[in-house]
Amino acid sequence: MLNLALRRSDGIGHIAIRVRKSPRRQPSRVTELMHRAIAGVVVAGAVALSARRLGALSNSGAIAAIVVGTACAIVSWAWAAVLIFFFVSSSLLSRWRGAMKAARTGAVLEKNGPRDVWQVLANGGVYSAAGLMFAVTGSNVWQLAGLGALSAAAADTWGTEIGTAIGSTPRLIFSGRTVHAGTSGAVSGSGSVATLAGACAVAGAVAFWGDTRMVISTAVGGVTGALADTILGATLQERRRCERCDESTERLVHRCGTPTVHAAGIPRFRNDAVNFASTLVGGAVAVVLWAMP
Repeated sequence: MLNLALRRSDGIGHIAIRVRKSPRRQPSRVTELMHRAIAGVVVAGAVALSARRLGALSNSGAIAAIVVGTACAIVSWAWAAVLIFFFVSSSLLSRWRGAMKAARTGAVLEKNGPRDVWQVLANGGVYSAAGLMFAVTGSNVWQLAGLGALSAAAADTWGTEIGTAIGSTPRLIFSGRTVHAGTSGAVSGSGSVATLAGACAVAGAVAFWGDTRMVISTAVGGVTGALADTILGATLQERRRCERCDESTERLVHRCGTPTVHAAGIPRFRNDAVNFASTLVGGAVAVVLWAMP
């Protein structure tokens, strides 16, 4: 817009025009968030659709991934990029030696296929929710909570997938008894190394914008969250048993076709709930470490 001012020059008799430009109006915060939300739906939808076609996500898992991904895009593109890194790396590790891992864990794991809505929310729900709180409040407490949560999810996923693929026979964390691969509450040497690598991978992504304290807090939160996952898996997670095969399992129906019975742990407190709880622990530890003087 032009603002014209007219004045008569002294002694000459012409008219001079002074042109002033109005200041350009900056887009509002709400408009910016709406634009990111729309773009987030497009990007998250493309990623989720590709994952669905590749068999990494079920229909419900794809919908949940779009919701979680859009929420992260609203926070910032950097926040969304860390989530995409976690999802892509976890999906690739899940597919790596997939047939062999399915054979090793088929008698134990309740879910051994495309990730469903509960698995997506268990791993990324805290991260996306904490990110939205960070966007609203601007408090770094929420940022650390989210980063610690996702670091814990990555640590647990990497440890499980790599440990199952190349690890030796796992042992229960407290008793040391050998168990089938995939048994909750068990650890192996290669799985433990992979757990540390997963936490450090997310922390390494944080290094692009965070300071050293934030990076360390994220890594330690991730490792601690994964350790909490193992402890909960060994103590409180529901464990079932096939009376026909006399085998411990997490499945409601054993691979032999026999319905299983509750053997120990809290009923219905299954792997997804344990994973969600471990992300809460990872987020809480990261916040406490970052806030320490």
